[in-house]
Amino acid sequence: MAAFEYTALAASGRKSKGTLEADSARSARQQLRAKGMVPLDVTPAAEQSEKSAGGFMSGSPGLSIKNLALLTRQIATLLRAGIPLEETLGAIANQTRNQKIRRVVLAVRGKILEGHSFAQALGCFPKAFPKLYRATVEAGEHSGHLDAVLERLGDYTEGQQQFRQKVQLALIYPMVLVFICVLVVTGLMVYVVPDVIEVFTGTGQILPLPTRILVSMSDFIAAWGWLVPPALGAIIAGVVIMLRRPAIKYKFHHRLLDLPVIGWMVRGAQSARYVGTLAILTGSSVPLVQAMGIARGVMTNEFLKDRLETAQKTVREGGSLHRAMEDIGYFPPMMIYMIASGESSGTLDEMLQRAAESQEQDLQGAVTAFVSLFEPLMLLVMAAIVLFIVMAIMMPIMSMNELAM
Repeated sequence: MAAFEYTALAASGRKSKGTLEADSARSARQQLRAKGMVPLDVTPAAEQSEKSAGGFMSGSPGLSIKNLALLTRQIATLLRAGIPLEETLGAIANQTRNQKIRRVVLAVRGKILEGHSFAQALGCFPKAFPKLYRATVEAGEHSGHLDAVLERLGDYTEGQQQFRQKVQLALIYPMVLVFICVLVVTGLMVYVVPDVIEVFTGTGQILPLPTRILVSMSDFIAAWGWLVPPALGAIIAGVVIMLRRPAIKYKFHHRLLDLPVIGWMVRGAQSARYVGTLAILTGSSVPLVQAMGIARGVMTNEFLKDRLETAQKTVREGGSLHRAMEDIGYFPPMMIYMIASGESSGTLDEMLQRAAESQEQDLQGAVTAFVSLFEPLMLLVMAAIVLFIVMAIMMPIMSMNELAM
């Protein structure tokens, strides 16, 4: 039995879309006609899922981090209750209101009913279930502890979602503040400053330097301000196009790691992601060398990915993990020390998890502190701009008062 996406006309004449299970497309059409509906299009859900399901931690449509975490937690809970996997997927598909989740779950269930393993069924939808997810599930199936492995995957995805939400919520107020600042200053420069300055220019007196600068800025914004957004968009598009070239992207990612503040945050985020992925994979009985290859795939910095490939070769040849990561030079010393301690004591899985949690906590603290400093900094910048405008306007008035005296 497979899953099918359908578009049909209801008795009322309205189009209806959904997902149902049937042995064939013909059987699916018969089910729709039995419900009093006229089938317009019936397509295997596997094809539709591949077209619409999104990537993991990518922000694209489909299974977002939130949806994937919820789905993983539901499967783990029902499996722990002793419900067979195909019944678990059927129950989740029947109770969910999210059509994207329902479509993917029914498609996966159809593959399982055809005789595929759970990991193989997930592999048919690589855009919805990433390599890390599939490898962990495969290890859980081989070890016979799929429910426990899915619990860990649920914790991991939920942790990623919570961290992203914290960052997004923390950035809302500063971004609104920046928008209001730009809006207020633009309004002053376009509508207020020209009228005020016109009074002084009519007197024929020589304006002070700050006032002349203000007049020039006001004239530029009034005449060419509309070009600024398209110009910024063109610059951003040009940078994105340039970064699509592997050589330029590689050099940019290398330079990014060496920047004073941003580089530290990028290194911290990449380290936490890599070690956290290693912890999940090794804890699910995935061999270390294979786990390093999978974890390298979740990295977004091309320079670090290249260096980690060298580290993977070192471990494959018999080297220690902590020494291979230390040779890269961009991982935090405390993380290296914890990994070395885990290797020497035989508790590498546990120490990898602790190292990942410690790095994530440090990163969250740094992001929170940065955002907290950004708010007063923007207020100071806005106050400085307004002060400059006021001083540029007041200086000619003070000059006129001195001449009158």
